[in-house]
Amino acid sequence: MVGSGNRSLLARVSLVNNYGSLVYDKYVKPTQQVTDYRTFVSGIKQHHLSSGENFNTVQREVQNMIRGKILVGHSLHFDLAALGLTHPERDIRDIAKYEPFKKLNNGNTPSLQLLAQHYLGQNIQSGEHDSAEDAKVAMRVYQKVANNWP
Repeated sequence: MVGSGNRSLLARVSLVNNYGSLVYDKYVKPTQQVTDYRTFVSGIKQHHLSSGENFNTVQREVQNMIRGKILVGHSLHFDLAALGLTHPERDIRDIAKYEPFKKLNNGNTPSLQLLAQHYLGQNIQSGEHDSAEDAKVAMRVYQKVANNWP
């Protein structure tokens, strides 16, 4: 995400399959003027977005890719909102909302960083975030508990 005033705009979309392999990774041209690239967190720079795909194209492609699929991720409501998409709740596996994971953080939403460290022994997001890495890590964390998912 990048900033436009006090709003967040979609900047990059990364999807992995159930094996954790990257199947979609595109930068998105902003629909409004970017006032803060948030590079220190997002890793996004102006040149990434100037050569990015049209928002409507990305939205349509993602919609087609996730239709009828189980959607796995961390805090997916933010991602879906940024894409202007919905997905059936029964097909969402949001590891940020999984109750056993919340116990790691005193009942609060655990960060992806905390989950990666605890379940995978992996340090992530020590600098700029990478949406492709985040997607892969979220899938690996989910796979640790997939058989016990309610």
